[in-house]
Amino acid sequence: MSHPMIPLSEFAERRSRLLQSLESSVGLVLAGSGAGGLHESFRPHPHFEYLTGIVEEPGAILLLDPGSPDEARRSVLFLEPRDPELERWDGHRPGIDSALKAEVGISAVFRTPVLARFLQASARRQKSVACLHPLAMHTQPVSPDLDILRKVAERIPGVSIVDHSELIPSMRAVKSENEVACIAKAIEITAQGYTAALAMIRPGVNEFDIEEALHHGYRSHGSRGPAYGTIVGAAVHGTVLHYRANSAEVRDGDMIVIDSGARFGASEAGYGADITRAFPANGRFTPRQKEIYEIVLTAQEAAIRAARPGATFDEVDAAARGVIEAAGYGDAYIHGIGHHLGLETHDATPMGPLEANAVITIEPGIYLSEEGLGVRIEDDVLVTPRGGEILGPPIPKTIAEIENAMAQ
Repeated sequence: MSHPMIPLSEFAERRSRLLQSLESSVGLVLAGSGAGGLHESFRPHPHFEYLTGIVEEPGAILLLDPGSPDEARRSVLFLEPRDPELERWDGHRPGIDSALKAEVGISAVFRTPVLARFLQASARRQKSVACLHPLAMHTQPVSPDLDILRKVAERIPGVSIVDHSELIPSMRAVKSENEVACIAKAIEITAQGYTAALAMIRPGVNEFDIEEALHHGYRSHGSRGPAYGTIVGAAVHGTVLHYRANSAEVRDGDMIVIDSGARFGASEAGYGADITRAFPANGRFTPRQKEIYEIVLTAQEAAIRAARPGATFDEVDAAARGVIEAAGYGDAYIHGIGHHLGLETHDATPMGPLEANAVITIEPGIYLSEEGLGVRIEDDVLVTPRGGEILGPPIPKTIAEIENAMAQ
């Protein structure tokens, strides 16, 4: 039920830090409901996964009550009731006993029907409840915790609702040693997938053949599959940022943009990699491809050096954009430099500058659709006082490395 490579003590420490930050406010973190389709896997909300490591309990809720006089009930886990008939279809679920409490590392575990009673008592005592889930825009449904907390506030005079939705993203943005190790493992597996893909690339194959080689490489080396939808775009398809068809034939002279990363973790859970490379279909760069590729690679190297604690994404982006603009291709760099990486590919991003031990992607690109030429180069980078540190084993990136690898 718990998370690979993250010890229970780390989840407990996360909850403890969050309780301290909540001060006198009561908060809820919801795992979310089960998957909607017969063949879809459940994955909890990443905030819930981050705080508990529990990934196989749809409907579970974590109550955080820093003011509880009973220290053992400051973090309380609520699980959906058991349904023996449903378990015959979906699998056995354990009862609430000492073994389950030891497995999840939480001593106060109850069923969800009694949540209302606990929440009412906590809210009456503290008079303050806090939003912890990401706030929704007015065009979206209200966040699940706010939906509950508004009903609580309507029924208990004097209860206020406060916005603490930045607390968990701020925590998630700074990775622990164990989290960095999980991401590095995902990248290590990703490198195996790229090795398999390089062996597949040649004129005449289909983009999907390359995708399948990647995914087989992931699953053969300890991953359940990709962390997100793999992009394999040859020629003009490589200039489409979120190209997903992956169905065209690769032709001699094409440049192929591959954006893919393995997931490391149990079931649908865990940490992912996010790597992009651009490869010549026939194994040799043309002079024009070399020209564009070297500009993007120089831009990426500049951005990696700029990825220091205290820098903003805008400043890291500016380092890369300056190189690309100086070369005359500013209008062909049509996206930002990257994003946080972790439990989500586009991981929780708090307001403010980067902190040490953040893990971010750095991925500049140039897209020339009229030439059918796209180049994007992306690595996963640990933010350190010395600048960005590329995580994981090297995946061929320089022109010489790529041509040598493809020649083999």
